[in-house]
Amino acid sequence: MRQHRRTLRLLGSLLLVAMAASVTGAAPAPAASPTPLDRVIPAPASVAPGGSPYRITRGTHIRVDGSRETRSVGDYLAKILRPSTGYRLPVTAQGAGGIRLRLADGPFGAEGYRLDSGRGGVTITAAKPSGLFHGVQTLRQLLPAAVEKDSVQPGPWLVAGGTIKDTPRYGWRGAMLDVSRHFFTVEQVKRYIDQLALYKINKLHLHLSDDQGWRIAIDSWPRLATYGGSTEVGGGPGGYYTKADYRDIVRYASSRHLEVVPEIDMPGHTNAALASYADLNCDGVAPPLYTGTEVGFSSLCAGKEITYDFVDDVIRELAALTPGRYLHIGGDEAHSTSHEDYVKFMDRVQPIVAKYGKTVVGWHQLTGAVPAKGALAQYWGLDGTSAEEKARVVKAAQSGTGLILSPADRVYLDMKYTKDTPLGLSWAGYVEVKRSYDWDPGAYLPGVPDGAVRGVEAPMWSETLENSGHVEFMAFPRLPGVAELGWSSAGSHDWERYKGRLAAQAERWDALGVAWYRSPQVPWGSGGR
Repeated sequence: MRQHRRTLRLLGSLLLVAMAASVTGAAPAPAASPTPLDRVIPAPASVAPGGSPYRITRGTHIRVDGSRETRSVGDYLAKILRPSTGYRLPVTAQGAGGIRLRLADGPFGAEGYRLDSGRGGVTITAAKPSGLFHGVQTLRQLLPAAVEKDSVQPGPWLVAGGTIKDTPRYGWRGAMLDVSRHFFTVEQVKRYIDQLALYKINKLHLHLSDDQGWRIAIDSWPRLATYGGSTEVGGGPGGYYTKADYRDIVRYASSRHLEVVPEIDMPGHTNAALASYADLNCDGVAPPLYTGTEVGFSSLCAGKEITYDFVDDVIRELAALTPGRYLHIGGDEAHSTSHEDYVKFMDRVQPIVAKYGKTVVGWHQLTGAVPAKGALAQYWGLDGTSAEEKARVVKAAQSGTGLILSPADRVYLDMKYTKDTPLGLSWAGYVEVKRSYDWDPGAYLPGVPDGAVRGVEAPMWSETLENSGHVEFMAFPRLPGVAELGWSSAGSHDWERYKGRLAAQAERWDALGVAWYRSPQVPWGSGGR
């Protein structure tokens, strides 16, 4: 009986200690070692480990300089760290030590940064706010995955000692979301933006129009959204963004240092517009709304002047909503447009984009016409695309057209991983994780001059994708690899090393509630689903 009472007292004492720890956040820390500096994705340009780690504690402050931009990054970091640590982490311009964010001249470029960590604190230095923000993403990955949770976790919150110096390989590191085949709400788009930001993606390409739906309100042509946006693949209710919705997306993306690139696909992929306004059709007859998945059957009427009035109005209103530099005019799969009409159309439309202060981006079929000076062509061909088509793209690059590389059999995130993948398509083949990572954008199209490749982009077409879980399952684990191709040096690309770093991300995705595919090519370990 005495032994039983002693056991109960011991258990009671342990329970009180545990309860106190849960209230104070001061639970005895289990033995832990910090994440090595070279385990993050994308791989940093330079890593020099050494010295003692820094530990985030109840007394840690986030110290910023006096600029509004730096304080904004500091507030963002605090919002990530507070729920999981349970600490106040005040953002202040006073004092020393803790986590310091500072803007200073240095060899950082527009997006690079330096991270210094030691016993006394962590300092992230950059020349521009975007660099500070990217440095914060690295700091997130150096902390335990539990830092991403929205409830208090035990820690400890250690950051390995040493220095990271980092700058991106390419200025264009994009992801495209097709909101036309299936509509995604503002909150769903914001969720994807947050996931992109973790891996230093800096462009969000929104595919706003297609045969199945028109997704942006245009005041001068209101039926585009109210009628053309009223359905989607499979016949669902569709939807569209009001101008306020679109501005909200743009603002949110900007707060995560992503630039929104809107796309109005034309002259093909336009059935939603043609169904909304009969006058846009050569025969003056509006077709019915379309909810299937075929391509290449629709075309604006290149020979009618109202077509260019329409394009002018749409681009004018969209450009006014978009602070970024680019406007994507599509141009792919215009099989119902003759070559002569296609060239005529692009010759008329590209100057309209310039008229409203934007730079043209088009799918690589734009090189079959005459790309405007400064235009970017987005290559989505396959390894097996004809030599003639590749040569046309290479020639355009040699003549000054910049290239964004999105080869469909490498980085189309809607391609099935294997024949058993329940979502996605397979017209470009099956794209497992290794295939999506194991290529070099700088050498992909032989003959392209140095500097012509502006970066990479991972499109996500949504014929089969209906919600955020579907998007995430197709993006993860492939998206981080595309981000690394865009950020890290070619010499750092090594599948055998990369797959270990990728496996370590699974616990973070779980903490964030991200749906993901457990590829058998990656040694996930026991922590992943």
